[in-house]
Amino acid sequence: MSGSVLALLAFSPILLAAILLVGFRVPAKKAMPVSFLATAAMALAIWDIPILDLVASTIQGLFITFDILYIIFGAIVLLNLLKYSRALKVIREGFADISNDRRVQVVIIAWLFGSFIEGAAGFGTPAAIVAPLLVGLRFPAFCAVMLGMMVQSTPVSFGALGTPILVGVSGGIQSPELTAELLASSLEFSEYIQLVTVNVALLHGITGILMPTLMVCMMCRFFGKNKSWKEGLRILPFTIFGGLAFTIPYVLTGLFLGPEFPSLLGSLIAIPIVVLAAKRGF
Repeated sequence: MSGSVLALLAFSPILLAAILLVGFRVPAKKAMPVSFLATAAMALAIWDIPILDLVASTIQGLFITFDILYIIFGAIVLLNLLKYSRALKVIREGFADISNDRRVQVVIIAWLFGSFIEGAAGFGTPAAIVAPLLVGLRFPAFCAVMLGMMVQSTPVSFGALGTPILVGVSGGIQSPELTAELLASSLEFSEYIQLVTVNVALLHGITGILMPTLMVCMMCRFFGKNKSWKEGLRILPFTIFGGLAFTIPYVLTGLFLGPEFPSLLGSLIAIPIVVLAAKRGF
């Protein structure tokens, strides 16, 4: 078979999962086992992978899954704790006192607080927490959901204390062959992961500078009173300031501390800086 045919076959289980989940709305608990069986069948029939290797890979995947489920469990606990302790109400009232300007609220609540939740819990938790906060501040529901999803951009690669890098990248690419190649290049696997972290932090840091501006402009254009891009661009200095306040410590943390804390520390440092600037009338 040609390389393109093999590539298409390798991609087909992912495509099958997407068709079942999105096209036919099959629940994940049914769609994913079907995709797994299709993957296993192709591994045996097309790539002649030994059955022991297939079983070992399946067991390894289960253990990686347990790590992710453990983190998701923590995210759900955090969400319910905030909900039933009425902490969400207190947080909402605190944010409302900072500024009545919705554009400023987007930068502080959706962008910075959402990034903090992503860094701490990940796995969609920002949308589940930020959207209700915005709705409580009388944002249109669809707008609140859109903003909650947009925040899953710059901070997401280091979400849940670096899980996408530490579990996703490490578990996805670690192999004896890669280890041998790295040793030949005088690199440890941990050093390679740090190189990935640095590149991700730099690329996302650059794009993250503009994310608050994009979020504010999208809100003003599609949900604002005048449906205008210009209303969002009028506070461009503040949105750029909000982007830089997050991305500078975000990038520095990725460079010097690793993948666990960029989103968490970036937002923790930025929130008091931006809140103070907003209260001072910036």
